[in-house]
Parts: sequence; C-alpha cells; structure tokens
Amino acid sequence: MNIVEFTEFLVKSLVSNVDSVSVKEFDSDEENTILIQVLVDNNDMGKVIGKGGKVANSIRSLVQASSYLKENKKVKINIDSF
Repeated sequence: MNIVEFTEFLVKSLVSNVDSVSVKEFDSDEENTILIQVLVDNNDMGKVIGKGGKVANSIRSLVQASSYLKENKKVKINIDSF
C-alpha cells in the first residue's frame, strides 16, 4: 500500500460519505517532499479535522511515519472540502 492509498484508507474510515473522498498526489516544489490533496464532503470536514485539528494531525503523523519507513520523504497533506 503506497502513501496515497494509506491516506485514502485513513480518511475513508472516518467519513460518512465515502464516495465523496478524493485523495491525489501532486508534485512539490521542494525536494524529497510529497504533496497530498484530500477532498471530502463539506459535512465530513469536522470529522476529518477534529477538535483543534487533532484528527488531522494524527492522520499527518501516521502518513509521515509510513513515508519514512518506505520512501524517506516528507509528506504535506492539505485537507479541503467541496
């Protein structure tokens, strides 16, 4: 399971509207950095971000740890709604 699939798995396990989740990887301007864009339904934003951003930070920590084990690259995750 690559980083994008792992991120998608984590986010889909949190949201109500699983079909609206979109996770894509983009090229980053920084060297050795992976940029991941997560789009969720507006109603699920609170579940993904959590109180004080604790859930979002936990997702970032898990994905970053997975990246260090596999690719040794820094991961930046942007979470947005549509």
